[in-house]
Amino acid sequence: MNKQQFIEDDLKYIWRPFTQMKSLEDASNRPIVITRGKGIYLEDIDGNKYIDAVSSWWVNTLGHSNDRINKVIYEQAQKIEHVIFAGFTHEPVVEFSKKIINKINNKLTKVFFSDNGSTSVEVALKMAYQYQVLKGHPEKKKFIALKNSYHGDTLGAVSVGGIDMYHKLYKPLLFEIEQAESPYCYRCPMNCNKETCNCECLKSVEDILSDDASNIAGMIIEPLVQAAGGMIMYPPKYITKLRSICDKYNILLIDDEVAMGFYRTGKLFACEHAGIVPDIICAAKGITAGYMPLSVTITTDEIYNAFYDDDTDGYKTFYHGHSYTAYPLALAVALENLKILEEMNIEEYLKPKIERFSKELEKFRNHKNVGDIRQTGMICAVELVKNKVTKEPFAYEDGIGKKIYLEGLKLGAILRPMWNCIYFITPYIITEEEIKKLTDIAYEALNRVLPN
Repeated sequence: MNKQQFIEDDLKYIWRPFTQMKSLEDASNRPIVITRGKGIYLEDIDGNKYIDAVSSWWVNTLGHSNDRINKVIYEQAQKIEHVIFAGFTHEPVVEFSKKIINKINNKLTKVFFSDNGSTSVEVALKMAYQYQVLKGHPEKKKFIALKNSYHGDTLGAVSVGGIDMYHKLYKPLLFEIEQAESPYCYRCPMNCNKETCNCECLKSVEDILSDDASNIAGMIIEPLVQAAGGMIMYPPKYITKLRSICDKYNILLIDDEVAMGFYRTGKLFACEHAGIVPDIICAAKGITAGYMPLSVTITTDEIYNAFYDDDTDGYKTFYHGHSYTAYPLALAVALENLKILEEMNIEEYLKPKIERFSKELEKFRNHKNVGDIRQTGMICAVELVKNKVTKEPFAYEDGIGKKIYLEGLKLGAILRPMWNCIYFITPYIITEEEIKKLTDIAYEALNRVLPN
């Protein structure tokens, strides 16, 4: 492979996501050609190795090129690679569905398949609205979402998003929502102390519902961590209280576990930390250990049964689907992923690594530009500020995250900070020694950009 020609062809033919393409004229912004990966490492065309500290957009859980999953893909491809899911079924989809439902609880009982996180959210929003219509409440067509939220990039998912940089331009195309305060403990909208607060920020949800509950179908949240908003973390009691509020006003609670599901927080789904059951769960990313696009929207018999009828006019049918719905290759991988996680006894397996991350994060605490250190399970974040006392953030134009990213590459790690946060979302197989190595690299990259 001629590296120079390869890059030229990439820039000539490809329009990249979340990228101002003109910026790629700068040589430091050119895409890195990755040729292979193994475990927590990626290797580029020049032989440089990098710790994949962001799990390749938060999807990889068992490391790159897992031998068992590689084998399962090959074996499934010899049987059936894909078949239409209207009128047909196959072994991997049935076995996976049984396994995932048996792992949750006795309330969430039905699985609807799609192919990425955004579409799992689209499914949930459409499902929730149609459910309300079928129950005799067509006026319930609005949703509540949180400030700083991100639920994907399709139009329905953007409608319930709360990050202006991503969403503002498209507002003329979006449906109306109500937006509640974000439970941003470091920058609490209610000026509370996170050690003693009683989730006073939930008052904004109560205020919306007390005024307009008759027009609201449901509320959607990212549980425990608002990821793309800047790794904003909040306590489980917020979700516990929110479940009660949703029940009080008879609205559905949609739990977007796309990023947090499949043990990122230490449990299968983050909502388990709060001891509650949502009405709908959306999941993707780690569902296939980062191998194949697949997502699920899981719901209750109560919602499912509202659609269940002879339905001669089609009114109660849920009209949503994708060409690759219940893709057999992806389902075979998802099933094997669950088997591997079970054999690892994953919740116990992760505990010492979670503790090691907690220990290693302490090295950041006394840095003059570190305002807050956050951790939820295997997700860690270090928020950077200009001033610790005032919590003044760095401006987007300062490019602090980009500079840290470039220094991290030189040191052998893909850090890719989110806004003013250095964060770690690694494959679960990272060792305790590698956790120290990674956090040492991040601290050095930080010091090179913002000397302490």
